[in-house]
Amino acid sequence: MTPEVPEPTPAPRPHSRFRWLWWGAAYVALGLGIAGVVLPLVPTTPFILLAAFCAARGSDTLHRKLLEHRIFGPMIRDWQATGAVSRTAKYLAIGSMAVCAVILFLVTPMWWTAALGTAVMATVATWLWFRPEPEVSRPGR
Repeated sequence: MTPEVPEPTPAPRPHSRFRWLWWGAAYVALGLGIAGVVLPLVPTTPFILLAAFCAARGSDTLHRKLLEHRIFGPMIRDWQATGAVSRTAKYLAIGSMAVCAVILFLVTPMWWTAALGTAVMATVATWLWFRPEPEVSRPGR
């Protein structure tokens, strides 16, 4: 049985002359998100969520494709419906930030810049950890 996912509320349509800006921002964010899959210091999830946000305002086709994507779709729908982030995504994001913090301290000539970057990542990691997790449907319920 497939869990019922509430339909996200449609985004307000911006004035038509700004629609191309949302369209462009959606594709730039999507490109950065895809780059984040293979580049260790570029995050994937925030850029994919940003791409969905921008696409909802600039490209119905891209927005629909993102929502229907087998990997990114559930993540986007969970975020749009309840602001939820899966535990796996939390572990990957926080683990990536920890690795980046270590790299910062190893390669940055001034310790305070590494400490500042690490403090920002720790703040984001704390916020992320306390985000709700999506409901998991269990057979028989």
